[in-house]
This record gives sequence, structure tokens and C-alpha cells, in this order.
Amino acid sequence: MNQHPFSLLELNALVKRSLEQCLPDEYWVQAELSDVRSNATGHCYLELIQKDPRSNNLIAKARGNIWNNVYRLLKPYFEEATGQLFTSGIKVLIKVTVQFHELYGYSLTVQDIDPTYTLGDMARRRREILLQLSQEGVLTLNKELELPELPQRIAVISSATAAGYGDFCHQLQNNPYRFFFYTELFPALMQGSQVEESVLAALDRINARIADFDMVVIIRGGGATSDLSGFDTYLLAASCAQFPLPIITGIGHERDETVLDSVAHTRVKTPTAAAELLINLMHETAVRLADLATQLEQRTLARLEFERRKLSTSQSRISSSVGLCLSDAHYALLTVGKELKRASITLLSHQKHRLELLQQRVSDASPDKLLSRGYSITLKEGKVVTDSSQLRAGDELTTRLYKGEVTSIINHKPLK
Repeated sequence: MNQHPFSLLELNALVKRSLEQCLPDEYWVQAELSDVRSNATGHCYLELIQKDPRSNNLIAKARGNIWNNVYRLLKPYFEEATGQLFTSGIKVLIKVTVQFHELYGYSLTVQDIDPTYTLGDMARRRREILLQLSQEGVLTLNKELELPELPQRIAVISSATAAGYGDFCHQLQNNPYRFFFYTELFPALMQGSQVEESVLAALDRINARIADFDMVVIIRGGGATSDLSGFDTYLLAASCAQFPLPIITGIGHERDETVLDSVAHTRVKTPTAAAELLINLMHETAVRLADLATQLEQRTLARLEFERRKLSTSQSRISSSVGLCLSDAHYALLTVGKELKRASITLLSHQKHRLELLQQRVSDASPDKLLSRGYSITLKEGKVVTDSSQLRAGDELTTRLYKGEVTSIINHKPLK
């Protein structure tokens, strides 16, 4: 046992020399960033941690720092290469040197970073989110919605001050076909740590008025590629995948595709491209309507021509039929006329014979005929006497004979 006790400073100095001798080189270390902070001097202070993959409990931790001369180069390089903010919660592969300070203790000084490791981890996380959504059966739900033929009522999720939002509205308002679009902005933060919460809140507001809109457009413009990490979350992706209206995203660049892009109905590169998509959808519908109008006009004219020819044919047939009918009717009338004439002659002959018979009967029954046979007619005051009781003595009677008349006076009342 050392008889001379160490002061704490001496012991820490010994530890420092020992570490410098045992770990003199630079080492590549895999870790997760935690509590990343930078100060006015430009230095970055952070905590490096490792978690148990099963329990998610901390199993290792170390302080870290990145001095200003390294941090001002390392941070933009990492964010440009990965599209990910250099912030807490990401996994990194960093080159460090082991430091021990008598006052501040053990720490790791970051010298370099390998962005490909973080890219791999980000890609893995994206794959895991997409796999989870697929297993839940919601991954392609929004893609399966039919795009409206007339997408004129657009709910826009963006930052009110974003240049991309202005470009989007300008493109719609100045479209070459003069189509009308109604757009309503639902403001949201499109960068930073609150992207997920802000966009979800905007989606909730749109969903509360779902009948007012045809589509949803999520756009950002002018932001750094490193701000795209907010669109790689499970909750945001799940909400968009199950949203009842088709969603168009224009939040990144050509080479950057977020989880949100993967679940949205249609992904375009920029806000301007999103506007062009809507204009093209309207134009395609307008072209189809024009084609239908042309087809309708052509078919109507063809049908009218067909009916005109049909009417003309019917007219010719009617003319021929009328002539034939008139001819038949004329012949029938002639035939009926002849039959009527014959019937009339027969009827007249029959009636004449009847009249002759009646005339003979009348002639046979006439007074003159009777008088010629020896009968006479007695008249009193011009009236025929048929009953002797009608006569009185003194009455003057006229007896008409066949030839001539005799006048007599009654002397005695006739006997009954």
C-alpha cells in the first residue's frame, strides 16, 4: 500500500496520463446523440448514450464536445448529406479522442462524423415505419382514393410566410386555362421539432370541415433539406395514410423522399409542381368534357340526319300509300256506285210495281167505279147519308149516279 496518499487532483492527473498513454488514438464510436447544445462561442456540447435494444434502458453514457473549428464544418456537412438535423435522438458514427480533465472528468471530443451511418439508420427507421403501416393495412389507403375530376377546393397545409406557398397560389391563380381554384390555408410549422404536432393539428381542422374540400396539399419551400426529419414520423404518416381526402405532398427535393411522401396519394418535387398537377387534372377533365360535347354534337347531328332520311322515306311511302289508297277507294266507290244504281233501279222497279198495284186497288175502290156498276151515293147538304135516322121529312137529298144527279125531297120520315 502506498504510504503517501494522493490528492484528488493528483489522482485525476494520474488517470489523465494513463488514459492518454492507453488511448492515444482516434476511435470510431457508434452512439445516439442526447442533449445537444451549442453556445455563443460556437462550441457544441452533447451527451452520447447507448440503450439496450430490448429494454431501451441506458447502458452507457459519456459527455462529448465539438470545438468551434470542427463544429462549424461538421454540422452543415452532416445535415446536407443526411437531410437530418444534427440534434438529439439520432444515431451517429463519430470519430473521437478520449479526454480526461482534472476538473471536468471524462469526455469524448468529436473530430469527424460519417453521415452514411446515420443515413442507414434513418433509412432503417423509415423502413420500420412503412413496414408497421403495411402490417396494419393502412399503408396504401390514401393512394387508393380516386382523385376528384374537378379539384377546385384545396386545403393547403403550409407556413403562411413560406415562399413555396406563395408560388403555389400564384401558379393556380395565373393558370393558362383560367380555371378557378378555391384555396384555404391551414397554417403549420414546416421545420423544427414541432412539425409533427403542427401538421397533425392542421389535419384535424381540415377533417372537421371535410365536406368543404376536394383535396389536401402539404407543401413547404425554401427550407433546408435537414428539416425533413419532421415528416418521417409514424403518427404523421399513419394519419395521412388514413385521411379521407387525397393528399398531395411537395415538401422536399427530388432526391429526398420522406415517409409522408411514401403514404401520400401523390408526391411531387415542389409546391409549383403541386399546382401544375391540379391544373393538369382540371385540364384533362376539360378536354374530356370537350370531347364528350363534340361526340354529343356529332351523334345528335347523325341521329337527326338518320331521322330526316327516315322521315323522307316515310313521306315517300305515305305519298305512294295515299295514291294507292285513293285509287282503291275510287275503284271501290265506282263499284259501290254501280251496285247502288242497280239496287236503286231494282228498288224503284219494285216500288213502281207496288204503286201500280195500289193504284189499281185505289182505282177499283173509287166511287166512280162503284157508280159505274149501278150503285149511287145519297148526299144531304154535301155529306154522304149512310143512316136513314139522320133524315127528316122535308130534307133535300142529292142522289149521284154514274151519269148525272137526281134531287129529291123527303115527304115522309123514313122508316128504320
